[in-house]
Amino acid sequence: MGDGRRIAFRHHEGAGPTLVFLPGYMSDMAGGKATAIFDAAMARGRSCLLLDYSGCGASSGDFADGKLSRWRDEVMALIDAYVEGRVLMVGSSMGGWLMLLVGEALGERLAGVIGIASAPDFTVWGFGEDKRDKLIAGEVVLEENPYGPEPTPTYPGFYADAQEHLRLLSEIGIDAPVRLLHGQRDDDVPWAISIKLAAALRSDDVQVTLVKDGDHRLSREADIAQLLAQVDSFY
Repeated sequence: MGDGRRIAFRHHEGAGPTLVFLPGYMSDMAGGKATAIFDAAMARGRSCLLLDYSGCGASSGDFADGKLSRWRDEVMALIDAYVEGRVLMVGSSMGGWLMLLVGEALGERLAGVIGIASAPDFTVWGFGEDKRDKLIAGEVVLEENPYGPEPTPTYPGFYADAQEHLRLLSEIGIDAPVRLLHGQRDDDVPWAISIKLAAALRSDDVQVTLVKDGDHRLSREADIAQLLAQVDSFY
C-alpha cells in the first residue's frame, strides 16, 4: 500500500467471475471456509483471491489501527491490481459488512454477493450503551472471546469509522444477486440481522437460507458443502 503496509494474499488465476473471500473480525485467510473456497476454486479452474487485512494473519500492521474503510481500501487495491472482469464477493461475519462496502464500490463489476452470518452494523446492535460510551470516550473495550484465550478488543478508531459505514438504516446500493446463509443457533450474530439485510438491499434477487442447527461459524462439513453449492450457482 502507499504508506508501506504489506498485504498478504493468495491469488489463483482462472475463469471468472473472480471469487474474493473476506474473513471476519480478527480472522484471516487460513480459516476453514477460506481454505475450502480456495481449494474448490483451484479444482474447478476458477479465479479466486484471499487476503489478510492489515494487522491480521501474515499482513503487516497493528490490529489496533484496523478500520472498515482501511480494510475496504486494501481489498479494492488488490482487486484493481490482480482482478480482471467481474467479482463475486463472499463475506463471513464482519466480512459480510465489508463485502457491502466493497460491493458498492465495484458497481457494475459486482457479479454477486454471498454472506455467511453477515454482521453489518454490529457496532450498533451488538454493543450496549455502556460499551458505546467507553468507545466514544476513547477507551478500548475488551470482551470474552469464545474462540481463543485472549479477549476480543474493539478500538475507538474502529468504532468511530464503523459509525460512518452503517448500512441497515437505509437502502443498500447493490443490484447484483445476493445469497445469505445464517445459522439459527448463532450466539454472536442474530439470524434476524440477515433478514434485515435482505430487506435493506436494493436488489430483488435476494435469498436467505437459515440453518436451524447452525452456529456462527457454519464450518461443519455440511455447512461448507452448502456454501460451495451457493458459489457454484454463480458459474
